[in-house]
Amino acid sequence: MNELPTTPKEMKKVILSGIRAALLTLGSATKADLSRQLGISFPTTSKFLTQMEKEGELILVGIDDSSGGRRAMRYAYNPEYMLGLAIFLEKSETNYTVFNSVGEVKEQGKASSVLRSDIRSLTKLIEEIIVKYPKIGSLAIGIPGSVNHGRIIHIPDYEQFRHFDLKGTLEQRFSIPVVVENDMNAAILGYYDNMNTKDNPSLVYLYFGQNGPGAGILINGLVVRGSTFFSGEVSYTPLYDDRNFQQALTEGKGLEKINFQEQGIDAVSRLVASCTAIINPHTIIFCHDEVNETILSRIATRSAAYIPAEHLPQLAMSELEQDYLNGLRHLGLQLMISAPSMK
Repeated sequence: MNELPTTPKEMKKVILSGIRAALLTLGSATKADLSRQLGISFPTTSKFLTQMEKEGELILVGIDDSSGGRRAMRYAYNPEYMLGLAIFLEKSETNYTVFNSVGEVKEQGKASSVLRSDIRSLTKLIEEIIVKYPKIGSLAIGIPGSVNHGRIIHIPDYEQFRHFDLKGTLEQRFSIPVVVENDMNAAILGYYDNMNTKDNPSLVYLYFGQNGPGAGILINGLVVRGSTFFSGEVSYTPLYDDRNFQQALTEGKGLEKINFQEQGIDAVSRLVASCTAIINPHTIIFCHDEVNETILSRIATRSAAYIPAEHLPQLAMSELEQDYLNGLRHLGLQLMISAPSMK
């Protein structure tokens, strides 16, 4: 349960966030519309809108027809008032996107791998992008590891980043709100956000990955992070007496040698069966670049050897990079909505 705001500063933040969220959802609204929807007085609503319009955060888009009194002015949110920056770190490269407050992409690009370097190369990249887009007001970072409130707690092969408070370091350096998220948690958020469903599905997004297998888990519409934020580290799942999931999938030949012969199909099928028995998801999503319809059909058939077929989830494919960026944009937009005024 969220705590109620107790100070004027907290109340101002709640009202500001509510107005932004309402305008972005509705497209446009009058002062009376916002007052009713948010449950705040008309004078308070008017005061906030006047200030937001003065600062360029709102746009006057029209005047409604009169029903007898003064004609009501209709406002929309200025999508260019604040921009967001999303960056995800991979073994081979660093991907980024700059977007406005309605999610429209302003620029998307790639840079050399930050993971093979250190934090200085990441801050340099961010600095260069902010110089080009000074209105950036939120930063969302995705990493191939486990994250606890912005601190990286598990990131195999990149010891220079383990136990590193990435959120705190970047917020101190750039004075803008930052969110740091596990790659597969971000991907499943992006996939779910694109579904445009009012249902609350349970989903698993499985990626074999450049840095080892990982999964994003969403139950009843909520991302599962676990008690120590280690949820989704499926490479450690002990599917066999002498091998975990990653060892069985690669047969000791390295991640670049994943081979969907009998052993690989069986390993994935056992993981699908395990997920089904424990959380019974609606769908398990695979990366489009890693599987095809034939492989998914073989996995479905093999999974039915371990668990009754009628309980198995749908097996689907999706574009991981786009889902990942969509998820980071979603997190960045949440930060933008709750941010203090930029003025």
